[in-house]
Amino acid sequence: MEKKDLDIETIKRYWVAEAEEGLNVAGHLFEKGDYSYALFFGHLAIEKLLKGLYVERKHKHAPRIHNLLRFARLAGIELDEAQEDGLVVISSFNIEARYPDLKRSFRERCNEEFAREQMKNVKEMFEWLRRMIR
Repeated sequence: MEKKDLDIETIKRYWVAEAEEGLNVAGHLFEKGDYSYALFFGHLAIEKLLKGLYVERKHKHAPRIHNLLRFARLAGIELDEAQEDGLVVISSFNIEARYPDLKRSFRERCNEEFAREQMKNVKEMFEWLRRMIR
């Protein structure tokens, strides 16, 4: 599909809806005590919002990458150091939840207190990014 044939608005709305659903699923998982997967879905929600922003700003399909900091930079989002650090931490949930080490150290670390703090960060990042989308 050529650039001029893309329905940017429809694709952007798709990614935003997917992101909102991902955040909702993260909340359900957190409520059930499945903390590592709640954080994984938090990562997915942020990634999908970034895809929506990328499509809106670049007028082309989003690349298939999962590194949130790299994605934000590709989308031309200005970040302060705290936001960069936050995206790096949230990106780690993708790999650590999907591919745990033999000791399952990430899952061990994902107690309610840790997950609550990280979900707060995910939600704050989500709201900040969501406000950028027109």
